[in-house]
Amino acid sequence: MPSHQPQVEPFVMVIFGATGDLARRKLFPALYGLFRDKKLHERFAVIGIGRRPITMDEFRDTVRKAIDEHSRLEREEAGWADFVARFYYQPLNVKDVSAYAQLGGLMERLENEWNLPGNRFFYLAMAPDLFGTVSTNLKASGLTETTGWKRLIIEKPFGEDYESAKALNDQIRQTFAEEEIYRIDHYLGKEMIQNIEVIRFANSLFEPLWNNRYIDNIQITASETVGVEERAAYYDKAGALRDMVQNHILQMIMMVAMEPPSRLVPEAIHAEKVKVLRSLRRLTKDEVNQYMVRGQYQAGVLDGRPVPGYREEENVDPHSLTETFVAGELYVDNFRWSGVPFYIRTGKRMAQKSTEIVIQFKEMPKNLYFNKNGDLGPNLLVISINPVEGLHFVLNAKKPGADNDVVPIAMAFCNDRGGSPEAYERLIGDAIKGDMTFFTHWDEVSLAWKFIDPIRRAWDQQDESTLHPYRAGTWGPDAAHQLLSRRGARWWPSRNQGTMPVIQGNQAIEIITCK
Repeated sequence: MPSHQPQVEPFVMVIFGATGDLARRKLFPALYGLFRDKKLHERFAVIGIGRRPITMDEFRDTVRKAIDEHSRLEREEAGWADFVARFYYQPLNVKDVSAYAQLGGLMERLENEWNLPGNRFFYLAMAPDLFGTVSTNLKASGLTETTGWKRLIIEKPFGEDYESAKALNDQIRQTFAEEEIYRIDHYLGKEMIQNIEVIRFANSLFEPLWNNRYIDNIQITASETVGVEERAAYYDKAGALRDMVQNHILQMIMMVAMEPPSRLVPEAIHAEKVKVLRSLRRLTKDEVNQYMVRGQYQAGVLDGRPVPGYREEENVDPHSLTETFVAGELYVDNFRWSGVPFYIRTGKRMAQKSTEIVIQFKEMPKNLYFNKNGDLGPNLLVISINPVEGLHFVLNAKKPGADNDVVPIAMAFCNDRGGSPEAYERLIGDAIKGDMTFFTHWDEVSLAWKFIDPIRRAWDQQDESTLHPYRAGTWGPDAAHQLLSRRGARWWPSRNQGTMPVIQGNQAIEIITCK
């Protein structure tokens, strides 16, 4: 959380892929939210780039429909004409460098009309295999030669392994410097992800305990109930390891495990996050199946309706060995975290949609009066990220009454404020201001791939015997539970729909928290 507030400046924004799903569902609503909240300079313009030759009015109508369907704010007629008048459209074959001259002419005209100082912001909301091409052609056509600043924002995936990511980065760096490249991971724009820094570094209660002397294990869950849907063509090549672990999961590990930065500025924060990845224990080929579990969902029942198995999904290879579930036992080998397992799991078609981080503190000695039967549960700090946002600290306290029964209680904070900015709105606003705190640095990308690649290579050389099936609507294969049980640990039930399930002894207790 940076301590400074960068100045918002005028700009022209070029969205490549402006007729696509991402622009419609996320980018246009994000810009509208920033506009309504007065977080954009009064002088700005947006140019949409697409292959289809649609008119300006058709494009602006697309923007209107996107706001009506996906914006967190209801569209207001007052001010709408001012907002939509800033949107322009230019059909363009991005592979044809000569076609960029028309885009350059439109940009110069808008900069003159809106009195813009040459600040240019390029957003690549398109197929990843075009990232390098567009970047190269922007330079070749002179569109990055400007009197103001230039910035590039890129969606994931950034490469499919270390070598392809490095090649792409080398190509983009021919046009943009590292401090001009904003690699977006929308998880870093989520409210409770950004809150981790504050929870850790603004509370003297936690920092002295945030180490291997007091923490038993850390569990990170990112589960989905949906299947592959329209992403099957991409997902069947990527799998859960590349799609979720390489970026979202490792980013959450970095946020939890990083050391306090010297200053709350992007450079210092990135430096500490990189140290975590450098300390993350890499697995050899022989260790992969010992510390990692891969699974694939089979037919099951979700919300009372039958759903097909992964191999029965449309556009999926019927013999596919692609994993839809990954669990792992990871270790950060540094002074603070030595010996503390970071348990991760992520998958599709699971029992609940839930993203949360559970910090499990060490239990009290078993021979104490209050724990003589071994039924006293540990303290937990639960950071709920999605779909319910909040923070829960589970303590043990005496049950009201004459008996000396001890029960878990929860101190809860629920971020249930309606209309809160979504992840893309926060991140686009940061990029416009030049704040890179919650964007991914190349060092993070490269080290993440270096951790993932050996696991990927090992699994690619294995047959179906190491691909654990699990029924849709469950919490994954049994092997994922065995990963924890060998240390006497267990996955904590996901907190969702306002309750915090806690296990005391063998009994599950529901602690009412947020509603």
